[in-house]
Amino acid sequence: MTDKTTLFDAAEYLETPEEIAAFLDEALEIGDPAFFARALGVASRAKGMTRIAKDAGLSREALYRALSEDGDPRLSTLFGVMKALGVRLAATAGA
Repeated sequence: MTDKTTLFDAAEYLETPEEIAAFLDEALEIGDPAFFARALGVASRAKGMTRIAKDAGLSREALYRALSEDGDPRLSTLFGVMKALGVRLAATAGA
């Protein structure tokens, strides 16, 4: 007998702004801009890419492209997506 596995998709578990904020906070801790952009993509899929793109003032295709593995989104894009997700970026003093 073979086991069936499915790919894990974090987007299926992000339902509230608080969950999305915690998810993105953890992604920021990694310290990799590309990783954070991909995490924003996951959070955007959780809320609906079409809705997030519209609220961020982007086309759906542009949003997918910006938040893809090869994307390099502008800071204004990141801020627009975060606003559309209902979260904000905060800075804290580091050690």
